[in-house]
Amino acid sequence: MSQFALLGRRRFAPFFWTQALGAFNDNAFRSAMVAMVSYKMALPEGDISLYNNLAPALFILPYFLFSASAGQLAERFEKTRIIRYVKLFEILAMMLAAYGFVAHQLPLLLTVLFMMGMHSTVFGPIKYAILPQALKPSELVGGNGLVEMGTQMAILIGLIAGVQVMQIAGMGSHYSAALTIGIAIIGYVASRLIPLAPATAPDLKLNWNPVSETLRVLGITREDRAVFNAVLGISWYWFFGTLVLAHLPMYARVDLDGDASVYTLVLVLFSVGTAIGALMCEKMSGRRVEIGLVPLGAFGLTVFALDLYLRGPAVLDGHASRNWMAFLQASSSWRIVLDLTLIGVFSGFYVVPLFAFVQARTPSDRLSRVIAGNNILNALLIVIASLFGLMLDRMGFSVPQVFLAAALLNVVVAVYIFTLVPEFLMRFITWALVNTLYRIRVEGMKNLPEEGAALLVCNHVSFMDPLILMANLRRPARFVMYYKIFNIPLLHFVFKTAKAIPIAGQKEDPAILHKAFEDVDAALAKGELVCIFPEGGLTKDGDIAPFRPGVDKILERRPVPVVPMALRGLWGSVWSRRDSMLHRARLPRRFRARVELVVDAPRPAADVDAAVLQDHVQALRGDRA
Repeated sequence: MSQFALLGRRRFAPFFWTQALGAFNDNAFRSAMVAMVSYKMALPEGDISLYNNLAPALFILPYFLFSASAGQLAERFEKTRIIRYVKLFEILAMMLAAYGFVAHQLPLLLTVLFMMGMHSTVFGPIKYAILPQALKPSELVGGNGLVEMGTQMAILIGLIAGVQVMQIAGMGSHYSAALTIGIAIIGYVASRLIPLAPATAPDLKLNWNPVSETLRVLGITREDRAVFNAVLGISWYWFFGTLVLAHLPMYARVDLDGDASVYTLVLVLFSVGTAIGALMCEKMSGRRVEIGLVPLGAFGLTVFALDLYLRGPAVLDGHASRNWMAFLQASSSWRIVLDLTLIGVFSGFYVVPLFAFVQARTPSDRLSRVIAGNNILNALLIVIASLFGLMLDRMGFSVPQVFLAAALLNVVVAVYIFTLVPEFLMRFITWALVNTLYRIRVEGMKNLPEEGAALLVCNHVSFMDPLILMANLRRPARFVMYYKIFNIPLLHFVFKTAKAIPIAGQKEDPAILHKAFEDVDAALAKGELVCIFPEGGLTKDGDIAPFRPGVDKILERRPVPVVPMALRGLWGSVWSRRDSMLHRARLPRRFRARVELVVDAPRPAADVDAAVLQDHVQALRGDRA
C-alpha cells in the first residue's frame, strides 16, 4: 500500500489535516502580524525591528516553559481529547487576534503570539507520539513523510497567505481575522474525526514544577544513547535550518538581486524540496525505519550549501530588482534553483528517518516525554542559531559565507553523531551497498513478527547475504555468521556494529562455537530476532546443502517461532562461489541484478527440525538459485 493511501484512512487522515491546518494558522497569523507591523502601521524603523525580533522570541518561549508539562499530559491522558482542547484554545486565540488585527492592538497580538506558541508546545508531543498508535510499523516512515510534507507545505502556504491577505487594500485586517478564525474552526472539526488514542501511561503522577520536570524529561530523553543522539540530530537540523532560512531574505535581495517575489520563490523551492525528500523516504527505505538515509541527508546538506557559497554573489546589473520570472530566465539561475531544492530534498532524507527512529525505538509510555525533551532541545538550538547568525552578521560575513559556515559545521556535527552512534553509518553503508549492487523484490515481509523473539533461517548463497537481509528486514536481527566472513575487512565494521554473532566449527574453535550459542540464546531471551544460515557455509554448487543440527540445539534450548526465508538469484554473482568452482575471475556480470527475498509464515518450534526447515527453505527458493 502506498503512503498516500493513508490519506484515505480515518486513523490517519483527520490527524494529518488537523496538524497541517494548525501549522498553516501559526504561520499565517505570524506573517500577517509582521506584514501589518511593517506595512500597515506608521511605526519608526526601530520599533518595527523590535517587534519583528520580539515575535519569534515570544513564540518559542512556551517551548522552554511548557514542553515538559505537555509531554506528561500526552502520556497521562487520551490524546484525542487533548487535541480537541488545543484546537478550541486556538479558536479562542484567533478570536482575540481578530480584534488585535482590526484595532491594530500590537500588545494583544503579541499576547496571541505567545498563546500560539503554547498551542504548538502542547500539540508537539502528541503530534509524533500518536503516529505509532495509529500506524503499523511498516507505515511509520511513510506516515512521518506525509506529516513532514504536510507541515512544510502548510508553513509555506500560511506564510504567503498571511502576507497577501493582510495587503488587501482597506480590508486586509478583516480578511486576516476571518481567515485565521475560519482555519481554526475547520481544524477543530477535523480533530473531532480523529479516532481515540488511549493514554500510554495512565498512572503517571503529574509534576507541575516546570524546572524539575524539564530536568526529568531531559534525563528520560538521555536514557537511550541511540535515541538521544537521534534527538540531537533533529535539533541540529533545526539549527541548520534556522541559520539558513533566516538569511534567505537577504540572499534573495542582495545576492540574487531579486524583489519580494524572488524571496517567495526561494521559500517555495526549499519547502517543496523538503516535501519531496520526505515523501521519497518511504520508497528509498523499503517501508522500514532506515536510518541509513540520515548520513546521506547530512552529506547532501553540506554539498549543496557549500555549492551556494562557491557560486558567489550575483553580478548586479544596475537596474531595478528582478522579479521571480526574470530571475529564472537568467543563465545562472538553474544552479541556484537546484541547490535550494536539493537542500530541501536532503533535509527530508535527514529528518524523517530520525523522527521514525525515535518513535520506533522509544517505549510508548515515555515517547511523548522524549518528544517533549526533543522540543526543548530544538528550541534551544533555534535560539543559539539565531544568536550565532546575528554574530556572523555583525562580524561582516556575507550570506554565502554564512552558508559556508553552516556546511562546515554540519560536517563536524555529523561526524560527531555518527562516531557516537556507529549504527547510523553502518546502516548507510549497508543501504548504499545493497541498493547499488542489486534490485531486490521482497515477498511475504508481513510474515515477519512485529515483536517478540523468533529464529530466522535462510539459505546461504553469497557473502552479501547478511547485508541483503539487514537492508530489507523490517526489524533489526542478530546474524549468526561464519567468523571468517565476520572478519572480512571493511565489512567487519558493519557486522560488528550490527551485533552479528561470529561462529566457528567445533574443530576450528570450540570457544567461539560455545559463545555463539550462548549469545544466540541471550538474544532470543531478550525478544530479539536471530538469523542463522543452517547450511554452515556458502553453497558450493548452487544447491542447498543439508541443514546442520545446530538449529535443533538452539530450538531445544529456546523454543521460539521459526521463520523460514529464501534468497533467490544470487548464485553466480561476484560474491558467490560459482567462479571459484570454475576458476574464473570474480567479475560482476549482472550489475543491479534482480534478487528476491521470500519470507514464509512463522512455524512453532515443536513442528520443525533441521530436515523439515531445509525442505521449507528449498520449496521457497524453488529453481532460482
